[in-house]
This record gives sequence, structure tokens and C-alpha cells, in this order.
Amino acid sequence: MKNRFRLSGIVLGLVVALSFGCSSKKKVEDQNLSDAGPAVESTPIGFDSLGSDSGKIQGLNSVYFEYDKSTLTSSSASVLNENATWLKANPSVTLQVEGHCDARGSVEYNLALGERRAKSVKAFLVKSGVAESRLSIVSYGKERPLIDAETEEAYSKNRRANFVPLK
Repeated sequence: MKNRFRLSGIVLGLVVALSFGCSSKKKVEDQNLSDAGPAVESTPIGFDSLGSDSGKIQGLNSVYFEYDKSTLTSSSASVLNENATWLKANPSVTLQVEGHCDARGSVEYNLALGERRAKSVKAFLVKSGVAESRLSIVSYGKERPLIDAETEEAYSKNRRANFVPLK
């Protein structure tokens, strides 16, 4: 019986201690909303499923990759040389290089492959004289296909790197 009262006293002591320890924190509903700082303005982001360049900007074109590869082909290098010339003629433009993949493979694998593709394009442009600070990369993996079909033609068009002018 003595041990039972002793245990009850210990439990009661812990409950009281925990109550006081937590009571000094402000509850969310008690906080003044002006403490939260300025409101963040949200701007919807538009997305063109055809990709930002897709022949819309003279002198800036997508490059395409072979299946499961991130290395540039000779035709990709030719396109990137033209893109580098365009970038040098437009020094105020910064670009985001988007890496894309076809629908085969896991989401994780394709995100990594898309990143390697975007990095290889960026490295080529930097080596061609475009300032690295003007280029950023992002991978969409297989999440933003140019053509939503499961044919070899669709797959070949989805294995690409696009360019998004940021400013």
C-alpha cells in the first residue's frame, strides 16, 4: 500500500511539472498575427507543356538524348553551340536548364537522370563561354512529358533538355 501511494505521488509530481513546463509556450491562437511578419504574395506559375523554348525563341532550342544516357551527341553539341551563341548575344538573359526523361523507369531514377542531363548541358554551355551564374538547373524526370504516349517517337521527344529564360 505504501508503494502505491509513493508511485501515485511520483506520477502526480511529473504531471504537475510537465504542466508548468508547457504553460509558458504561446498557443497559436494566442499569438498576435502581426508577429508573423509581412504576408508573402503568391503568384501563380504558368507552365507550357511544350517547354519554354520549343522553337518559340529564335536561336534557343531543346537538345535530345539517347535512351538512358546523359551524354551529349554530336547533334546536341551543334544545337548547344547555337544556344551558346544566342546567350552570348543576349548577356542579360539567365536560363534555367530543365532535364526531362521518357516514361520508362522509376520516378527517382528519372529525376536523377534528368539532373545529369541538365548538368551536362550546363557544363557544355559554361565551357563554351557562358557565365555559370547565368545558368541554373532543374530535373522534372518523367513528370512533364512533351508527348504523353508510350511510343518510341514519344519517348525520343521526351528525353530532352529545355531552356526557360528567367530574365
